[in-house]
Amino acid sequence: MVLHTADIAAWVARMWWPVLRIGGFVLTAPIASEATVPTTVKIVLTLALALLAAPWAQAPADLSIFSAAGGVAALQELLIGIAIGTVVQLSFDAVELAGQSISMTMGLGFATLVDPVRGANSTVLSQLLVMLATLAYLAVNGHLVLIGALAKSFHALPIGASHIDGDFFRAVAIWGTQVFESGILIALPAVIALVIVNLALGVVTRAAPQLNLFGIGFPITMLAGFFALIAGLDGIMVGISSLINNALMAAIDLVSTPAGAY
Repeated sequence: MVLHTADIAAWVARMWWPVLRIGGFVLTAPIASEATVPTTVKIVLTLALALLAAPWAQAPADLSIFSAAGGVAALQELLIGIAIGTVVQLSFDAVELAGQSISMTMGLGFATLVDPVRGANSTVLSQLLVMLATLAYLAVNGHLVLIGALAKSFHALPIGASHIDGDFFRAVAIWGTQVFESGILIALPAVIALVIVNLALGVVTRAAPQLNLFGIGFPITMLAGFFALIAGLDGIMVGISSLINNALMAAIDLVSTPAGAY
C-alpha cells in the first residue's frame, strides 16, 4: 500500500471539520466537559466521534483549510459545537442556582466545598442537586440524545454554509433566560416556605424582644429548610427532569432549524 501526500492531505481535510465541531461540543457538553475527565480522554473521544461522523460530514470541495473562507468556516464549526453543548449545560447551571438560592435562604450559604467538577466553591446543597440532575440526565440517555443531535447537525447545518448570525446567538440567549427562570421555579417552593418561617420568627421576636433571635432562629430555619426539601423532593425531581428534557429538545431544535429561521 502506497500513501501519497495528496491522500494524506485529503484525509486530514476530511477529519478537520468534524473534529472542530465535535471538539467544541466536548468542551461544553455535560459530563464530557467536566474537569475530572482527563484531557487525553476528551481528545480520544473527539477523534473517535469525528471518525464516525466523517463519512456524512461533507465539506465543499473548494473549501481550503488555509484560506480565509476556511478560517471563517472553522470558527463557525467550533461555535456550532459549543452552542449544542452549552444549551444542555445551562440546565445544570440553573439547577446549581436553585441549590444556592435554597442554601442562602435556609442559612447554609456558608456550607461550601470545592466542586471537583467545576473547580470552584459551591454549596453542598447545590452539589447534591447537580448530582441528582446528572443521574436524571443519564437515566433518560441524555448523552446519547445529545450525540444524536450533534450527528444530525451535519445534515441540518452543512459544513461551509453560513449558519452563524445574530438569530443563532439570540436563540441560545433566549433559551438561557428560560433555563434560569426554570431554576428559580425549582427553588421557589422551598424559598417561599423559608420566607414564611422567617416572617413568623420576626413576629415572635417583635412580641417577645427578650428572645435571642440568633440563638433560636438559625436552627429553626435550618430544620424548616430540610423539612421543605424532604417534603418537596418529588416536585424538585419533576422540575429537574422537565428542565433536562426541555434542554435536550432545545438542542435538537437548534440543529433542526434552517439558518436564519430561529
